Amino acid sequence: MHVAIITTSYPDDVPGSEAAGSFVADFARQLAEHVQVTVIAAASSDSISQDGALKVIRFAVPKLPLSLLSPLRPADWLAILRTIRNGGRAVERVAADNKPNYLFALWALPSGYWAASVARRHDIPYAIWALGSDIWSLGKVPLLRRKLQLVLRAADRCFADGFALAQDVENLSGRSCDFLPSTRVLPKRGHFGGNESAPYKLAFLGRWHRNKGIDILLESLRQLSDSDWSKISAVRIFGGGPLHDEVHRIAGELQAEHRPVEAGGYLDKENAADLIAWADYLMLPSRIESIPVIFSDAMQLHTPIVATPVGDLPRLYDKYSFGSLAAEVSSDSFARALREALDQNAGSFGAGLDAAASDFDMVNLTQRFLAEIERPGS
Repeated sequence: MHVAIITTSYPDDVPGSEAAGSFVADFARQLAEHVQVTVIAAASSDSISQDGALKVIRFAVPKLPLSLLSPLRPADWLAILRTIRNGGRAVERVAADNKPNYLFALWALPSGYWAASVARRHDIPYAIWALGSDIWSLGKVPLLRRKLQLVLRAADRCFADGFALAQDVENLSGRSCDFLPSTRVLPKRGHFGGNESAPYKLAFLGRWHRNKGIDILLESLRQLSDSDWSKISAVRIFGGGPLHDEVHRIAGELQAEHRPVEAGGYLDKENAADLIAWADYLMLPSRIESIPVIFSDAMQLHTPIVATPVGDLPRLYDKYSFGSLAAEVSSDSFARALREALDQNAGSFGAGLDAAASDFDMVNLTQRFLAEIERPGS
């Protein structure tokens, strides 16, 4: 069997692409243990590489990451049109020359659009793996919403990386959608955290964007008292994005108050694993979320989480008791959740973390995917 993966997220030499596409690369490599795999990926330049049963074909796009392009900004229209053209041509060439048996689009737009177009011409079934940004952001734009419905309905299979998101896909498309978690394979690490009592080490790793709640986190840190800070040995905040200046400004203000706060840039997989393993608690203050990849990262490395109650996180908390869950999405509530975590034994969550690590295992994930696409279409 030959599966072609069509994606706008794959590790490249652009800062931040490692975080965005790491789990896609891990999925492709694991899938190539069982079938022939060709990845067709947006990149900064054209290239082709081969590693055993895994072939990666990159096509150049005007701007990366593509998530920063918006159809609501006229200044982005030319780059969007060129990206759609280049991606369509790249997928067409693979379909004509390499003749895959199955197309797997990551994500619904524009990858699903490319897959649907080529599938019709070459009679190849395709599946779509939807992310929250597909449904919750692009789905609000009337013309794109209609396109989303069409590419989802025509797919052989639909997947989503969250339980609530899968239901939203079904509501939008009128067809079934299965849960398929996004996870990645991290380097093995001993868990350096897991202390039984304060002071604790806290970490944040992700995009510095309002959706990811980095401003909620910073404001909650400001609200902590001297007594609270006596239970914290260090706070490390890593990532990058549109709130870069605000993050560094507030981190500087906290440092001036003698709070042990450090802000740094994007981390590759090795350093991300080190950071998560170092932490006693990973902080996840998102405003909108399905099940973020960083969740499965933390589960693999047995690091408990302090989170906001968005997306599937309350459901996951009920199942795994992974740390501390805020009552609502606000800085006040997140500060209370942090205080609760600081007063707990951070090493007491082992059973739940073990269960979650097994459920989000990459080997299990790829086996489930293959079993699904080998069944008759929905």
